[in-house]
Amino acid sequence: MTHPSLFNRLTTWAANASGTPAASIGAAVLVAIWGACGPYFHYSETWQLVVNTGTTIVTFLMVFLIQSSQNRDSCAVHLKLDEIISALKHANDELMDLEHLDQAELDKIRDEYVRRAEAARNAAAAGQQG
Repeated sequence: MTHPSLFNRLTTWAANASGTPAASIGAAVLVAIWGACGPYFHYSETWQLVVNTGTTIVTFLMVFLIQSSQNRDSCAVHLKLDEIISALKHANDELMDLEHLDQAELDKIRDEYVRRAEAARNAAAAGQQG
């Protein structure tokens, strides 16, 4: 197995670090310090701009951080599900790697499974009545 890239290591570290109670407390402390500085700076536009700019930058970077983490997690889950499908003797191997199909193809497959589920429910209901 290869070592994760520097980008993956950094995003994993940042995602783990930003999700801790210490990070939340740190953010709250920074906001409190900013708020406490308001009277000193006479609640000026520059004082407001500092927090607006800071939060905008952090939010912008966090979007990419979260997306990177989500992409990796989603890929890992898909691979694990594909492995389960491939390991099952009577599984439909065509269901592996569905995330690359377009919505129309997914709808077609879903409709087939809905039809099969309805048939199974009808058969079960008929078995209970008979």
